Amino acid sequence: MFEIFKEFMLWNWATVLILVAFVVLLKTTVFLERKTVRRYYWLIGIIFVLSIIVFTEFYLNDKQELVNVRLVLMALRYTSTPLIISLILFTLVKKARWYVFIPTIVLGIINIISIFTGIVFGIDENDNLVRGVLGYLPYIAVGLYSFFLVFILVRQSNKQISEIVPIIFLVFAFASGLVLPFILKGDYSKLFCPTIVISLFVYYVFSVIQITKKDPLTGLFNRQAYYVAIKDNAKDITALVSIDMNGLKEVNDKYGHIAGDEALVTLSLSFLKATKAKQTIYRMGGDEFVIICRKTDENEVVELVKRIEKNLSETKYHCAIGYSCLSEDVKNIDTMFKKSDEMMYSNKAKYYSQASKDRRS
Repeated sequence: MFEIFKEFMLWNWATVLILVAFVVLLKTTVFLERKTVRRYYWLIGIIFVLSIIVFTEFYLNDKQELVNVRLVLMALRYTSTPLIISLILFTLVKKARWYVFIPTIVLGIINIISIFTGIVFGIDENDNLVRGVLGYLPYIAVGLYSFFLVFILVRQSNKQISEIVPIIFLVFAFASGLVLPFILKGDYSKLFCPTIVISLFVYYVFSVIQITKKDPLTGLFNRQAYYVAIKDNAKDITALVSIDMNGLKEVNDKYGHIAGDEALVTLSLSFLKATKAKQTIYRMGGDEFVIICRKTDENEVVELVKRIEKNLSETKYHCAIGYSCLSEDVKNIDTMFKKSDEMMYSNKAKYYSQASKDRRS
């Protein structure tokens, strides 16, 4: 038994070490919601269990023993990979719901059926792994999950290089899981768990580093980050967009602050969906937001505002929006901010007048 344990640790020492570091980091960082921390723990636990499954499967394969047990372990291994990615999706993506696990559940059922039918995998009379008619289905599922995860992470990010880099790490991990098994064959199984956990750990560390710049509720950059940004290559800033939610106080008073928080998160996702690479959103506090536009002409700013309004029309919330561009009359950021705010407050006054509501709501 000791020899088996020693061999397991040789296979998985890097994985175990990083998982332990991950747990320690989760214990010592306090900015995450409790449910998010729990999901990270689930991820850590599943990755560790997967490392045991992979080791046991290949240990038995080397011994050419317990064929039926190996088939069960294969079913678990083929199901674990999409389960990990769907759980990453559930943990990292705002407003992700339980139904992200439906494809994993379906694939798991197919893998269980394959134990008896060989439709996905099997072991022939020479003790070699063979693929069934659905042999590439697990790879297709992982590929689709990975594409969807990366797409959503990029869309909900602020599209800054500091946020794109950790996403690239995740892309590398998932891409290696699709390509390397065909190049390295069974040897890749020794690399899979370390690759996933390292990429996830790097993503988490980047998130911790970024937290000083981020608003914890919406994930947008905060006021302090705004002050830094307007000093960083200020000459590149050609426009500002000011946004203020209408009716947040009414939402808080009628439905509670949790509903108000949900409104702000919904708005932030609408803004992120509308922005492009040179347009960065900041939550200045409360229900006030500013978008800094770099090297963006007025036509692009108008299009940005239209996209925001379109996205807002698909929600139950409304915002007042104003903007200002660099011009002969507007030559610095302070003036831009003032003009943008003036337009925004004018739109807000018009909204409350037409709705016959108390502006203080």
